[in-house]
Order: sequence, then structure tokens, then C-alpha cells
Amino acid sequence: MLTRDKIDYLENRLGKFPKFPLSLVPTPCHRLNSLSDTYGVEIYCKRDDLTGFGLGGNKSRKLELLIGEALKNGCDTIVTSGGIQSNFCRLAAAAAVVAGMSVYLVLGGKKQAKLTGNVVLDNLLGAHIRYVDSPDWTDWEKESEALSRELTGQGQKVFKIPIGGSVPVGVLGYITAFLEILNDEKRLGITFNQIVHATGSGGTQAGLVVGKEITGWPGVINGISVAKARDEMEQVIFNLAVETAGILGGRVERKSIMLDDGFIGPEYAVPTPEGEKAIEVFARREGIFLDHVYTGKAASALLYWLEQGKLSGQTVLFLHTGGHPELFA
Repeated sequence: MLTRDKIDYLENRLGKFPKFPLSLVPTPCHRLNSLSDTYGVEIYCKRDDLTGFGLGGNKSRKLELLIGEALKNGCDTIVTSGGIQSNFCRLAAAAAVVAGMSVYLVLGGKKQAKLTGNVVLDNLLGAHIRYVDSPDWTDWEKESEALSRELTGQGQKVFKIPIGGSVPVGVLGYITAFLEILNDEKRLGITFNQIVHATGSGGTQAGLVVGKEITGWPGVINGISVAKARDEMEQVIFNLAVETAGILGGRVERKSIMLDDGFIGPEYAVPTPEGEKAIEVFARREGIFLDHVYTGKAASALLYWLEQGKLSGQTVLFLHTGGHPELFA
């Protein structure tokens, strides 16, 4: 059962971790009037595309804790990796330079003849970029490890961040976001039955689940995988959630991890017809821009469930995790 004591306990524990403020929060949370009225379902949107730092996106919440940890450890250099249009890498570059640190990005894909989307911003921020011509996340991480060793050998104190910042310290940022969602419920006078969002590296979902479990929130966290198969990704999220809950004195049950992998399409970062349609619907009906890699695919799942009548009688929160620059890739 959700209680004020549990919320206070979690807020107190989270307050003990070093934090480098970046996000302009709380982000807006509002009803999607056109879609709600069309389908007869109360649909709200949490606008983490409007976190206000580095062109926005939910990853700034993770980076506040990650940069805080890096500075606490006396690090002067950030190394991280991701796809060529990685939102996390763009925000990591912005966060690092604001914190006075050097930043090195390993981007999966071929170097573009003409820079587009997030890569334009990565370069504008002064990030040092290495490209790995492979779609395999493991290859990106291997190059990131090698680069970290190389820079360490040159005397730099490196803080290496895995893809998407999906480690317990980063996950803490999304537990804070979950508490913000509870405040949104109170302010709006509603209770969400479920939260629908895109799941890539797993950190966002792990944070939401830990927040749900420790506070006793009764709703469902529904992740829409945009990268990996359900069995593999659910285990990744569970392991991450268990480890994160452990440092907060909590626990997580396996049944709380719910993931749908039916909307990935051919592979990670490859657009789908359903995702393209969802992007168009959100733009033309709500004036909200989604991206092809994450939020477009998550929204395609939401629209499919609405059309199938699977959300009748519910109040649903769609978590917009950001990614606008990818539209210009």
C-alpha cells in the first residue's frame, strides 16, 4: 500500500547521494485531450522531453547522479557509448562540459559525410568522437573500455558510463522521477493505472519499478522494448532493479518487470511503419513530437492497445522520454 511514510523514507535515502543539478523539474504532466476524447480513455503525458537541459530528455535525470558521482571521485573525463544518434551521449557531452570535464563518445555507426541530428550537437559541445561501424552494443562497449584504458594511461582520471547510464547510480535519477509522478497524481487529482514508456538499456524502467516497489504504488509499469527481446531484457531490468533497490534498503519482485517486445521492428534504431504513424498522430493530434528510435515505437504500442480496447476504463500515463534531435537525422 502506498503511504506517506514510504515516500518520505525513499526521498530521505535518495537525498544522501551526490547530485549535479541539470534538469528543470518537475516536468509538465498533462492530459492528451484529443486522444483521450477519441478513445474514451484518460491519457496523460509526462513531458520528460522538456527537462530543459541540452535540448531535453529523460537522461539528464540519470546524469545528475552520474556526474555527481564522477566529481565526488575526482574524475576529469567522461567516456560513454551509444548509437550514432544517441540521446544519452548528447546529454552526457553537455553535462560533462558544464561540469568542467572532458568528454569522449563512442558512437555506433559510420561517420557521416554531413553531420545530422544529435551528432551536430555532439560536435558543437566539443565532444571527442570515435565511430564503431557495427550495430552490436557489445562492440561499442568494447571500444569504450579500450578508450578508457588508453585515456587512463595518458594520466586522465576517467569515469566510464555504460550505454544509457543504466547502472544503479544512474537509475536513482529515475526513482526521483517516479516520486515526481506521484506528485503529479496528487496535483491532478487522479491515479494512474499504468505507465507506458520506451525501454532501451533498461535504466528508466528499473528506476520506475524500484520506486513502485518501495512506495507500494499499485499501478503497472509497462515497458515497450525498442532494442532487445523480452526474456533477455526483462532479466537485465530485474537485475538492475534488484541492485538499485538494495542500496536503498528495498527489494523488487520479478513479477513487477513487464515488457512488450512486439514493437521493435527489424532492429534497434530502424523505423517501423507503426512508429511512423504514431509520430504523425501525436504531431497532428497533440502537437507533440516523438522520435523514430524510442518514443515513436512506444507510442505505437499505446495506440495499438487503444484501438484494441485493451485500456478501457483506465487512466494511463505515457512517459515521453525525449529524443527530438533524432527527427533531424
